[in-house]
Parts: sequence; C-alpha cells; structure tokens
Amino acid sequence: MSIITINPVTEEILKEYKEDSDEQIDVKIKKASMAQKEWKETTYSERAKLMLIAASILKNKRNEFAELMALEMGKPIAQGLAEADKCALVCEYYAGNAEHQLQDEHIKTEMSKSYVTFNPLGVVLAIMPWNFPFWQVFRFAAPALMAGNAGILKHSRNTMSCGIAIENIFREADFPDGLFVNLVVGSSVIDKVIEHHLIAAVTLTGSTPVGQQVAAKAGSLIKKTVLELGGSDPYIILEDADLEQSAETCVNARLINSGQSCIAAKRFIVVKSVLKQFEDLFVEKMKLRKMGNPFESDVTVGPQARNDLQIDLHRQVTDSISKGAKLMLGGYIPEGKGYFYPPTVLTNVVKGMPAYDEELFGPVAAIIPAENESDAIEIANDTIFGLGAAVFTKDLERGERIASKMLKAGCCFVNEFVKSDPRLPFGGIKQSGYGRELSNYGIKEFVNIKTVCVK
Repeated sequence: MSIITINPVTEEILKEYKEDSDEQIDVKIKKASMAQKEWKETTYSERAKLMLIAASILKNKRNEFAELMALEMGKPIAQGLAEADKCALVCEYYAGNAEHQLQDEHIKTEMSKSYVTFNPLGVVLAIMPWNFPFWQVFRFAAPALMAGNAGILKHSRNTMSCGIAIENIFREADFPDGLFVNLVVGSSVIDKVIEHHLIAAVTLTGSTPVGQQVAAKAGSLIKKTVLELGGSDPYIILEDADLEQSAETCVNARLINSGQSCIAAKRFIVVKSVLKQFEDLFVEKMKLRKMGNPFESDVTVGPQARNDLQIDLHRQVTDSISKGAKLMLGGYIPEGKGYFYPPTVLTNVVKGMPAYDEELFGPVAAIIPAENESDAIEIANDTIFGLGAAVFTKDLERGERIASKMLKAGCCFVNEFVKSDPRLPFGGIKQSGYGRELSNYGIKEFVNIKTVCVK
C-alpha cells in the first residue's frame, strides 16, 4: 500500500510514500514509550530548552514550511507563514509556562500533607487533519511534550510531507530519538494503533463522524480522548452593529484558509432591519478577495485541498439553491486545473437546507435572516455543533451578555472573529467535541491529576 500526495492547484502527484507495516508501527510506538520513560525524568528547564530550539527552527524555516503547506493542501502562502509563526509561539508559550501550570497544588486538610500532582500519561496518539497541517499538530505537541509525554502522529494522507517535516523539527531540535514520530499510514490502521497497549490516550482534530469512531474505539478500551471536531459557527449581526466593520470581519472569518476551517464563520445571522445593508457590504467585500495560485502573495483564496471536497461543497450549494436559497455570488466550479471554488454567498437560507444544517467547509457564506435578537440567538444555537460563535453590536455589555450567557459554544467573541490563542482554552461542545486544548487547561488534558496525602 502507498500514500500519494497531490498538488491541489495542478492536480499533479507530488510524492508517493510506502505505508508503514504493522511491524514498523509497533517498533515506533515501543521506541516512543522507551524515550518517554527517560523524558519524564527530565526537568522542565531541560524540556523548555529543546522546545525553544524547535520554535527557532519554525521561525528560521518558515518560508520552507509555508511552501510545503501551499504545495500539499493549497494554503495561501501568507497564511502559511503566519501558521509557522503561530507554531513557534505555542512552543515558546509552553516552554515558558509549563512548569508553573503543572506545579504541585497544596491543599490544606487534616493530613500532615495533601496535594495534587500532575504526572504524564505516556504515549499519546494524535490524529490530525490537513487544513492546518502544522498548527493542529503543534498545539497538541508542545503541551504534551512539555508535560512529559511522547507523541505519535497520524497525519492526514494528503499532508504526509508536513507530518514528516514536523517529526524532523523535533529531531533537529535534539529531542530524544523516537519521542515524537510520524506514522506513514492511512486511516484503516487507526483502530489497531489505538488498541496498542502502549498508547495511553488519543487526541483528534477532524470531522464529527471520524471523532465518533475514534471515541468509540478509545472508549471501549477506557483510554482518554480529546476531540476537536466540526463546526458551523454562527455570527450574529444585530441592528446596532457597525456594519462596515462587521462585514469586513465576517468576510475575513469566512475566507480564512480558503474557508477550510472548523472555526471559520459559516452562518451569518442578520437582524432583518439591517439585512439588505449587510448583504450589499458583504458581497462587495467578498468580490474583492482574489482566488488563485496560493504562491501569489495577494491571493486570499486558494484551491480546496482535494477534489472530493470541492465536489461535495458544490453539492451543498446547489442543493441549498434548489430548496430556495438565493445565490448572490459565486456558486460554480471553475474550468481548468485545480480544485478551486470561488467566494460564494447564499442568502434566504432557512432550516432544511444544507447551508443551514451542515458544515460548509469552503468559501461559502450562508446569510440567515432573523426577526430580532432573541430570534437570532435561537437560530445561532439551532445546530448540532458548538465550537465557536460571535456577535456584533456597538453595545459591548449587550454583546458580552449574549456571548457569555446565551450562545452555546466553546469560544465566543464580540466584534471579532473566532480564533485560537495559546493563552486561552480552545474546544467545543455538542458534536464539536469535548476537552480543551491550549492554555493551562490544555496541558492538563494528558496528565494524571493525582491526589497525594501523607499522615
């Protein structure tokens, strides 16, 4: 069996990899376990020294890594550079904060000494997607390794070179041999890897159906999981919003990574009194975004990462139109090479349409009318997902009340698009998953929170 990577711009084969055999997988996991046993005995300062070297490599080779992302999944080059920088940032964050985050917590009881300590779990399997092929991995790897764990990466088939490059970063930074390794495998072997007796826990970023399968397998073995799954993030535009600023922010939020992001804005819920104004501004700004070769610095929208993703996105658009949605922009598959899909705007979107009910994983915006604030909130929460959400209003107290108390999502923003930050916890609820990444909450997902009492 082999894994083939394809350039989504030219549709040409980039590389072909021979898949790891069962024996090779077993050797890699056992090697990681051996390395972890020594790694967990190192000090935080020793770990931090190597993690900062990894950050330096990311900075020094940012151009190389951005080009690799552009080749394998079509990420616009400017966004790839920003992704490499963000990976360096998360390495620096945990290098500087892990020791404090995982220090023993002493609690006064009737015992002479009682405290909580945080021990690494062992070897953690990370099943990662193609859309942010570096960031998704590093936001797991930096805290997991700083906590004393080892990492086994199962990257997406179409970004295998990115997975190998990440393994090489940790090797070049002089982390223990085998502590972090990429498996050259497809999805068919995932159950076997999870079943391996040395795999202690699993983290996955991906679609909800895949998350269900992984959670079921890990759950049957009582192995800890963290899942960051799909999203259909609602953005509420209230009647008192700054429409110019809101439209600009919403367009940026919809088109980040060519629309291929779990936390990209998907559903724009607009109070009817400002609906027409918002639609006009939104379409005008969407028209200004350039689609094309991701290696060109002024390109905002690159290709979809794979042909099947392009076809499925177009199906969602055409099905929504057939059910009454109005096409305001885009909505076609361009002629010629490449898996491109143009910035697209649908309005008059209602329940029962794919644009309302499903996740649109591409540069397609669904505008949904709402009668008022309460109706907008009800529509926003009317989804199986719960990853991110945003509300736009000039009344900051109003916006904060809606974001903090009324929107059912893991990350809620006011007058800004949803984004992850190493300092803040990231994750969702409902079918967007469970558990948290980043911040002090994320680093504690893959440790044994152990109570110690001494009489």
